[in-house]
Amino acid sequence: MHNERERINDIDRQVADLLQVRAALAQQIGAIKADAGKPAWDPAREAEVLRQITETPGPLGRPELRRVFTEIISACRALEQPLRVAYLGPEQTFSHLAAQRKFGAHTTFLPAPSIPDIFRLVESGQADTGVVPVENSTGGVIPETLDALLDTGLKICAEAHLPVHLSLLASAPLDEIQTLYSIPPPLAQCRQWLREHLPSVEVKLVSSTGVAAQEAAADPTGAALAPEEAGIALGIPVLATNIEDLPGNRTRFFVIACAESRPTGRDKTSVVFSTAHKAGALLEAIGALSRHGLNLTLIQSRPLRGQTWQYVFFVDFEGHQEDEKAKAALAELQEHCALLKVLGSYPAEPE
Repeated sequence: MHNERERINDIDRQVADLLQVRAALAQQIGAIKADAGKPAWDPAREAEVLRQITETPGPLGRPELRRVFTEIISACRALEQPLRVAYLGPEQTFSHLAAQRKFGAHTTFLPAPSIPDIFRLVESGQADTGVVPVENSTGGVIPETLDALLDTGLKICAEAHLPVHLSLLASAPLDEIQTLYSIPPPLAQCRQWLREHLPSVEVKLVSSTGVAAQEAAADPTGAALAPEEAGIALGIPVLATNIEDLPGNRTRFFVIACAESRPTGRDKTSVVFSTAHKAGALLEAIGALSRHGLNLTLIQSRPLRGQTWQYVFFVDFEGHQEDEKAKAALAELQEHCALLKVLGSYPAEPE
């Protein structure tokens, strides 16, 4: 036992020494980036580092290694230049948790009251990046994010996945709850549980799960669907946990910024397009992608605002827009589209 502890002490000292060397190198790189006017955060580089690290064999699993090195990278990046990340606030929303998980604790997190406000903070330069929810494995896509992506000049430069476990927060007992505060996605994700336990409760929609928790904290007969962390932070009793209807409930987030992400070899690309209003137009457009061997991972339609019964289509496919087959596919797709916009190419996040 004594020898093993001494070995651990020696290894800890070596790790600490190497971390200091890494931090010093990060400072030098930060100075070079600043002189060249480049952003401190490079999503492609970070993805490559984490991918290499998490392939290291041993008793620590990939998620554990990823969390450890995300914090190391976060601390070193903060020595270069503090990163400002906007998210759907207030604190302890799922967007906040996803931003923390993606960028680590050594980051300046800026809460925004709505998804469009996240875009505005990044567009105005008040934030370097923004984290926006795009789809949930149970509830589907987030319309506000898709609509904002259509209008913005910002690019999707990364993605993040977050396991979503919902809790019921309330100061009152379950049988005395009169009002439930929530946003639409958690309501969809907990439909069965709510039908069984709160069938006649009044639902009041708010702007985020964090706001729902705040409303429940101020309402003696109110409750919220929110992360357990929100209840702990606000001192609200957690009456039930993991009340989502389906196991494996996850939300996918986009990271938006002004800069593009370079290819890493394991990428995705998101595009939005509209077709001519004629029979077979969508089939022709999708065929342009499939003929070049692109694997689609998402397709979602949205009404085209201002034009009745006209639609735009959001599509994700594997690969980077700079890949040769993606270039050829996008060129052919353009021939079938009234509108085609590449929203961004970005490193694919491991599940």
